[in-house]
Amino acid sequence: MTTTTLSTEPLELASRLLELAEAAGADQADAVSVSSTNASTTVRKQQVEKVSESTARSVGLRVILDGRQATVSTSDVSDAALAETVETALELARVSEPDPFAGLAEPSEQARSTPQLALFDEQIPEVDGEHRLGQALACEQSAIDADPRIVNSGGATFSTNFSSFALVDTNGFAGAYADTSASMWVEVMAQEEDGQLRNAGWSTSERSLHRLDKPEDVGREAAARALRQLGASKASTCEVPVVWEPRMAAGLAGIVSGAASGEALYRKATFLADRQETMVASPLLTIIDDATLANRLGSRPFDGEGVVTRRNALVEGGMFLGFLFDSYNARRLDAASTGSAWRSVGGLPQIGSGNLSIEAGQTSPEAIISEIDDGLYLTTLMGFGINYTTGDFSRGAAGIWIRNGELAEPVQEINVSGNLLEMFQRIDAVGNDAQWFGATSAPTLRMSRMTVSGV
Repeated sequence: MTTTTLSTEPLELASRLLELAEAAGADQADAVSVSSTNASTTVRKQQVEKVSESTARSVGLRVILDGRQATVSTSDVSDAALAETVETALELARVSEPDPFAGLAEPSEQARSTPQLALFDEQIPEVDGEHRLGQALACEQSAIDADPRIVNSGGATFSTNFSSFALVDTNGFAGAYADTSASMWVEVMAQEEDGQLRNAGWSTSERSLHRLDKPEDVGREAAARALRQLGASKASTCEVPVVWEPRMAAGLAGIVSGAASGEALYRKATFLADRQETMVASPLLTIIDDATLANRLGSRPFDGEGVVTRRNALVEGGMFLGFLFDSYNARRLDAASTGSAWRSVGGLPQIGSGNLSIEAGQTSPEAIISEIDDGLYLTTLMGFGINYTTGDFSRGAAGIWIRNGELAEPVQEINVSGNLLEMFQRIDAVGNDAQWFGATSAPTLRMSRMTVSGV
């Protein structure tokens, strides 16, 4: 099974490595082959700052011998290097501790055909340096031209990537696919009257070139975000409604995905333990993990073990429906894989999400804000103050204060805190403005109450 616009070389290379492992006596094995070509151009103050182009190719092997497993990778694909890779993997396996749960994915769960997910844009490999430069320059210039108070630039970058992934195993699975991506990013600084600078950035990333935001729109958005921070002050400590702009709300989907990891469940390191099929959030909240969406950055026809990908509802109408599993953690907890394994070329499969989305509601963001007399519109989070075991949440933040139903003055050097389960249960409005940020989509969310602390 091959879904690729690139050559068949990655699949052939992985197959060669697997054949050597079988001949050397591995009980079970799988081999991956990854190739990628990256190109980027960065400008700053309308001058070229950096141009990079690179191509990489590597293979990885996992062997299982008497319940002991090991992984090895190499970027040297000569016959001698592949033979040495097999020998090293078997030597490492022999000295590893036996693991009763080590093994390949169940053949019955692996993909035997694949949907067309539109992961490859034929235009991206054809993008040249002139195009990248033009896009980066236009992006930065539009940000600088937006307002005289934009006085400096952190630079703008336009990047492209196309890659292929192939996986074969001793159960008979063989699959490969190719994908592409393009992205654009800019950062600028706005100046206060006292000379202090406020920086902000904005970006766009997609599988296909034509789906990217226009460089002028990216630049203007970055400028607007820097300008709206001018005059920011601290806020007093209080409990108020907090409105999460879509970009901030997208981070909540990632938190739920991390807490829904089967490995976290096994380690009892998640606040969602023992809460399957119980209400953990407002009925307004639905979070979906789906790696089968066409033309999205988190999509793939099969996961890192060859298991067919699928739509996994994590939270539906406020109810937590279940955890994400790779094969290893599924065996440890007597569950089934959810097609959620991600595989680096030199490591064991790890649990991860595909495309995460918080489903949009029916209310406009303007209406959500208009109902608040006194509250916070959250635009920035800083730090890593999340305890996944207890659900306690506390992070540095910045945003815009809401007064009498309207966005008023910017605020900074504050802290927002609460317990994630309580926060999710306090969601009382979901916007109709869902936006994609990489592989995550989210709308505006409002929580009826959070603690906002002056720092």
